Amino acid sequence: MSQPRAPHKVVLSCAVTGSIHTPSMSPYLPVTPDEIARESIAAAEAGAAVLHLHARNPGDGSPSPDPDIFMEFLPRIREACDAIVNITTGGGQGMSLDDRLAAAMRASPELASLNMGSMNFGLFPALERYKDFQHTWEAPYLERSRDWIFRNTFSDIEQILERLGKGHGTRFEFECYDTAHLYTLANFLDRKLVKPPLFVQSIFGVLGGQGADTENLLHAKRIADKLFGNDYLWSIMAVGRHQLGFTTMGALNGGHARVGLEDSLYAGKGRLATSNAEQVTLLRGILESLSLEIASPAEARALLDLKGADNVAF
Repeated sequence: MSQPRAPHKVVLSCAVTGSIHTPSMSPYLPVTPDEIARESIAAAEAGAAVLHLHARNPGDGSPSPDPDIFMEFLPRIREACDAIVNITTGGGQGMSLDDRLAAAMRASPELASLNMGSMNFGLFPALERYKDFQHTWEAPYLERSRDWIFRNTFSDIEQILERLGKGHGTRFEFECYDTAHLYTLANFLDRKLVKPPLFVQSIFGVLGGQGADTENLLHAKRIADKLFGNDYLWSIMAVGRHQLGFTTMGALNGGHARVGLEDSLYAGKGRLATSNAEQVTLLRGILESLSLEIASPAEARALLDLKGADNVAF
């Protein structure tokens, strides 16, 4: 079993809206640029050093890769807070690689997400819990995930690293949904296509990825330590009811943590979170009660070796 490291400053990330949950699942899910900007700023004020951002069509809340929509909220976030903006390259169903890269290529952020492999990504179990939908796209969107493979081939990853990483100086949050993804990342490190410090996000509980089992969390940590030694920062996210338990356990084992309405709609058993900031505040309180300190955006930038907010294009 991995031994807890000495107390460290925890980098809190907040995934504000994502492309998984649909508007009918929670009245608090931010959809419009105004809502995304407001929720992001409040999450930063609550202690999130990193804001992981997707966009949605403001009319019906469906996921959108449109850079123009991103640019309606990105400048407002940067003006109002010092948090690190982390733009998705994962996007959502039906988006091509060019679609998924479009917003990040326009904005040239300090940080972007990068899924480390292709995988089944099942959202359809939500249809067992939700029956009434506000918008006609929601139920078919969930059902289509039964036959959907999220694609990131070796070639796709190479293109993202070349076009966004080398082209814009953007660094990456490497999203690893299984230990196989850690080995894929190690291959890119061996080929010198990525460089330390690696920001590794271990993800638990998505259907098609590694299960939300504490043995998996500890195993992921052992493998990452074996592959990357001291050349990485490890962050943890888990979906749904597993969010707080897994992020707390990860932080106690030397890791960092991600919360947000992309990953879970709740702030306790059976209680919808009323905002992203509520989830950040909840986890921050738990971690601080355990004598862990929360990293500021400036401290997170230094840890992640980012290019700085003055070098983005929004």
